[in-house]
Amino acid sequence: MLEALLVPRTRDLGGGFEVRRVLPAARKRAVGPFVFFDQMGPVALAPGKGLDVRPHPHIGLATVTYLFEGEILHRDSLGTVQPIRAGDVNWMTAGRGIVHSERTPGELRAGGSPLAGIQLWVGLPASEEETEPRFEHTEAARLPLLDERDARIRLILGEWRGARSPVATLSPMLYADATLAPDATLELEPTHVERAAYVIEGAVDHDGEAHAPGRMLVFAAGAPVRISARGAARVLVLGGEPLDGERYVWWNFVSSRKERIAQAAADWRAGRFAAIPGETEFIPLPDNAPQDVHYP
Repeated sequence: MLEALLVPRTRDLGGGFEVRRVLPAARKRAVGPFVFFDQMGPVALAPGKGLDVRPHPHIGLATVTYLFEGEILHRDSLGTVQPIRAGDVNWMTAGRGIVHSERTPGELRAGGSPLAGIQLWVGLPASEEETEPRFEHTEAARLPLLDERDARIRLILGEWRGARSPVATLSPMLYADATLAPDATLELEPTHVERAAYVIEGAVDHDGEAHAPGRMLVFAAGAPVRISARGAARVLVLGGEPLDGERYVWWNFVSSRKERIAQAAADWRAGRFAAIPGETEFIPLPDNAPQDVHYP
């Protein structure tokens, strides 16, 4: 029933702020359309310190930011200025190209602040890779909250037992935040070809094995899956259909065509991406060439 068990690797985003990266992994490059999975924190940012992810570009994907704690200020080249708080969802479609930054708001820096959450990248269908960029913010109160056999499920994306998230996606997918009471069991139907659960808090049992926080269980296709909480636990559930063909991933770019990624790199180097109003910093390209890293 378990196709893979994934353990995060630590990555530094700059300034000593570290994330735990689960996808892409050597054993599993994606789950459904989700090609990237980073866990931020939990961390207590010291007084005077904060998250500062400088302006950087994306193409061919959508970013999905969901916080458990704290606040991030999102700015982008569309002119969007949007704080995201715990339980909210930021969905940003890069399409043919967008630039954004992610920072701790100034008013939270002086006294320090906590931060914890997840950022996902969703690969776009090939027909949508060059769509116009857009941004959508959905407040926590608009997300369906479901109670099911000692489990409370906040539906972030897609559908769950007839409920639907208001966040518009470009392909069918599932993303949910489930809080389980002690001994509660959560059942995942085989609605999607690919499904996974990431343990955020507590421990869960699956098929006689216990799994601690920071583990992603990737399930085999075709049969219902049951996971049970040993004590109180919190898990993220995600899934969907595989992408429609080969995708290449290099730095912040995703595309079905290597040459498109090379063009995006050249455009960033030459300053051809639209700028974020009021911001002049940027993240330079990595040293390796675009063709050196790919995702089959």
